[in-house]
Amino acid sequence: MDFDLTPEEEAFRAEVVAFLDENLPVKDMRAWTRKVREKRWVGFSWPKEVGGGGGTLMQQAILKAEMAKRRAPALGTCFMGLAWVGPGLIEYGTAEQKQRFIPDILDSKVQWCTGYSEPDVGSDLAALQCRGERDGDHYVVNGQKIWTSLAPFADWMILLVRTAPMEGGNKHAGITCLLVHMKSEGIEVRPIENMAGGRMFAEVFFTNVRVPVDQRLGAEGEGWAVTVSALANERSSISEVEALLRRLDELKNLARATRKHGRPVLEDPAVRRRIAHFETVIEGMRLNGLRFLTKQLKGEPLTSETSVNKLHRATLEVAMADFALTLQGPAAAYTKGAEPAIESGKWQQSSLSWPDTVIGGGTPNIQKNIIAERILGLPKD
Repeated sequence: MDFDLTPEEEAFRAEVVAFLDENLPVKDMRAWTRKVREKRWVGFSWPKEVGGGGGTLMQQAILKAEMAKRRAPALGTCFMGLAWVGPGLIEYGTAEQKQRFIPDILDSKVQWCTGYSEPDVGSDLAALQCRGERDGDHYVVNGQKIWTSLAPFADWMILLVRTAPMEGGNKHAGITCLLVHMKSEGIEVRPIENMAGGRMFAEVFFTNVRVPVDQRLGAEGEGWAVTVSALANERSSISEVEALLRRLDELKNLARATRKHGRPVLEDPAVRRRIAHFETVIEGMRLNGLRFLTKQLKGEPLTSETSVNKLHRATLEVAMADFALTLQGPAAAYTKGAEPAIESGKWQQSSLSWPDTVIGGGTPNIQKNIIAERILGLPKD
């Protein structure tokens, strides 16, 4: 791997650093969002003809890494739209769909959610049963989704439905992708509250919901291909390592500030071994990320190997938060608002919000199945 930057890439990095020097810390999120949009850094790697920045993969890696190092706010607020919907529209959308949906995603005017997971199908997304039956110029949708990220706040959903029965054991055929307005008649959203009081996930019920055919993304029965492409985009993990390193630094600071027998617990060998373990796993993720980036720079598609970093990330975030509570001792029982709470209870919030990390984007069981079957070649039975 050769990651020496070209003069043009060094110039771009200097531009990003200068922008951050000038605009951080952020006091006005609207102004920040407007500025990064004007620079076309929202959807930076998307083609210029759809409103993106037309940036190269290496420029995108530089941009995300520098933003993560400085703890800059997100580049745009339409998280699912930028991660999944936009790339799907660019690859599979009609000209009219791109014109209708992409500008609002880039301008942070809407929020999208993903209607993928269902009850009773476990980690097997392809076994979904939510139905979409063609009725003239509409699909009539009936069924249920669960663990739908951002559904309580979303304006639109990218939805997978079954438009044809499974034939010959091919579960991936007959799945269609629809773009559904969340205010459509027949949609009921029931938020799922986690132990910290957050409501990022929800159950979503569909009763005779009519979706225009011109809101189908890709051809009928092509929904699985649309989804696989989107998931690979979301799991490329360019900046996740920087975020985890920041989190690890916060954990080290907590260990320095916490006393045991009058000495910082960071001096305790057991504590140092645990922190070293976290650091080692994060370094492994960093090297994996460089491997992913190398493949992309060579024009090779990312496939199942990106599940390794997703699995590590979910495990790490939960383990680091739980270890922080262990370091706090009796104070771990106090959350935000209580006087004894340490650092305003942020570690308690993180620990109690574990479903947001573990379930979002595919559970660890899904990642383990992918790794076992598609990377290690193990049999399904």
